[in-house]
Amino acid sequence: MAKLKQSQSQKQALSPSQVLSASILQLNMTSLEQKILDELEKNPILDQNEPEVENDSQTEADESVDFDEDPNEYEPANIYEKSEGKDFDGAIPQRLDFIDGLIVQLDEQGFTDWERSIAEEILWNLDDRGYLAIEPVLIGDRYDCDEEKVLRILKKVQKLDPLGIAALDLQNCLLIQAKGADKNELILKILSDHFQDFVNNRYEQLQKKLSLSKQDLSIILEQIKKLNPRPGEGKLDANAEVLIPDLILIQTNESWKIVVNDSWMPELSLNENYSNMLDQTDVSTDTKKYLKEKFNSANWFIEAIQQRRKTLVSVMSAIINRQYLFFKDGAGELQPMKLQDIANDIKMDISTISRSTRGKYVETPYGTFELKSFFSEGYRLDSGDTISTKTIKQLLKSLIDNEDKNSPLTDTEIAKKLKNEGYPVARRTVAKYRENLQFPIAKLRRELIH
Repeated sequence: MAKLKQSQSQKQALSPSQVLSASILQLNMTSLEQKILDELEKNPILDQNEPEVENDSQTEADESVDFDEDPNEYEPANIYEKSEGKDFDGAIPQRLDFIDGLIVQLDEQGFTDWERSIAEEILWNLDDRGYLAIEPVLIGDRYDCDEEKVLRILKKVQKLDPLGIAALDLQNCLLIQAKGADKNELILKILSDHFQDFVNNRYEQLQKKLSLSKQDLSIILEQIKKLNPRPGEGKLDANAEVLIPDLILIQTNESWKIVVNDSWMPELSLNENYSNMLDQTDVSTDTKKYLKEKFNSANWFIEAIQQRRKTLVSVMSAIINRQYLFFKDGAGELQPMKLQDIANDIKMDISTISRSTRGKYVETPYGTFELKSFFSEGYRLDSGDTISTKTIKQLLKSLIDNEDKNSPLTDTEIAKKLKNEGYPVARRTVAKYRENLQFPIAKLRRELIH
């Protein structure tokens, strides 16, 4: 058994060039440019070429992506506006500085490559409060693992700085912070066992249940109020500046040309003078050793950037083929699609697909979208058909937007209306999707207009 574990560990070990390639792949355009500039400063073997003036300055894919004549039939309701794709939630603004800082902290958690991929997936699915905006079971679905494994990884992520990041809800967020700050048992008891009394200001009931004086309870409540209910607020701003796209899609008749948008970045090559010194007899052994290390590092770096281009194009091509209707109809409906689907299509590891789609943007004639937004979990209907959860969410949003503001729909009423339209969704699922869309409960929606 020990030999088997050792063998598995050796198989999982990555070479320095593979580690570098993975780290380069996950960078967004701004971070990649900075990484290149840093390497140029650190490594004397790397040279920056003068840019050549060309008619088409971007790096183009070798082949265009053609649509199939008979695409897979899949026709749920069209949930996106076709004007410029502005209602599609793929056009995600810049918030990477904060998330990148969280990702760096993952190095200290002792994750395997597979666990780290899930941890990063969690971080890329935070809402503007810093809460996890997707159900853990859906992340498990993307990575073909059960919810319990995702929850174990989530608990480690929630210990990052700031404490409470990736919380499931307000109660979870405050409890994480209270435990991390070693708050007293009464605070933990209030947050875990009497949370509804606390959030609804039922202080007299808290006094009775905990046998506390008004003064003692007041001191405890003041400590609780010092906890941060929104650890991501101001750092995950939904109105920040949009990122530079990594890819550009150009439509030509019935096909798409994929362009890697990196022509403005420094073009790299190896310094010939330093390279030639490796073969010179009058150069010391120590100098040659140093130059050899820098030569290998420079080679790996250039290859990693080239591999990033190829991988992004391959992933985008596979996405276009699977999301035929979306691109054909101009930001039309999305088909259910998992990371594993693309991994199987282009024969790459799922962690590679994950790195290729998080924080990577594509500019299309319909708007600029994050690649990961093209992935949509499936919801199975009673008929056996599977539709995108994005479809359900958009229908739910439409019902709330058009409801009677004097008598807003409850979650039960929404579930009933969805069922009548052919989408039998449980009330608990409706509640979860409503929270994901940042809609309060019916009572609060009614109160907001008075």
